[in-house]
Amino acid sequence: MNKEIIKEWSKDIIVDIIAGIFMGIGTYCFAAAFKFPMVGFTGLALIIYQLAGVPVGIGTIILNIPFAILSYKELGKKFLLKSIKSIFITSIMIDIVAKVFPIYQGEYMLAAICTGIISASGYAMIFMRDSSTGGADFIMVLIHHFFPHFSLGKIALVIDSIIIVLGVVLVSKSINSLIYGLIIAYLVAAVLDKAMDGLTAGKLIMIICDKPKDMAKEISKLIDRGSTYLKAEGSYTETERDVVMCACATKEVHTVRQAAKKLDPNSFVIILDSNEVAGEGFRHL
Repeated sequence: MNKEIIKEWSKDIIVDIIAGIFMGIGTYCFAAAFKFPMVGFTGLALIIYQLAGVPVGIGTIILNIPFAILSYKELGKKFLLKSIKSIFITSIMIDIVAKVFPIYQGEYMLAAICTGIISASGYAMIFMRDSSTGGADFIMVLIHHFFPHFSLGKIALVIDSIIIVLGVVLVSKSINSLIYGLIIAYLVAAVLDKAMDGLTAGKLIMIICDKPKDMAKEISKLIDRGSTYLKAEGSYTETERDVVMCACATKEVHTVRQAAKKLDPNSFVIILDSNEVAGEGFRHL
């Protein structure tokens, strides 16, 4: 095992420990205290904890074992090993947190918001290291293998809905808990989307103009961004036009648009959303 692999696994382990703390706080300090249903195998393990007293971490490991074995071929050796590592570390940390951090005793809505945001932050840390907490991820892969016409999003929605309903029926027996569970599920999805894509999101601006070099120089001067020249042809006039393409931060869009208006009032500006922008001047690849 070379130094680079040791370094990467060391980073993974540190991230797993921190993520496990976040997941433990969300699970024990908020969700368990208010009997909120949760999604994924953490949600199933939470049901078992509230009914039989089995620690959430241990329950998560037990639930994951059969599905990890069944989905081995679909996941691949590397991803499965990283996932197993993350499952064990986060599960241990979740149960440690239960004995260290105090239980929140405030308002239900604040507890639901904290459950969703804090838990999702832990999941996002693991996903950004190309790993997984297993559970529903393994089930989704297996179902998608046998029924490829079902999208992963639809499979996840069905699985999460079933787990939330089980939590309400078996534990809380309250319609309020169902509503809070749906709020938590939405928050988890929203935070994960923001963490995985939104933090490095930006804008892609395409300017069709008569002075491409002047436009690129002005953009470079105003926001210190490079541009790319493209050639295009209008379908109506069949004349060749120049296009200046520039990736920038959202806050820089107005500056570029005003520059285009000033240099070439007849220019045509297209502004597109970019889920992720990486490279020089942005986040490292």
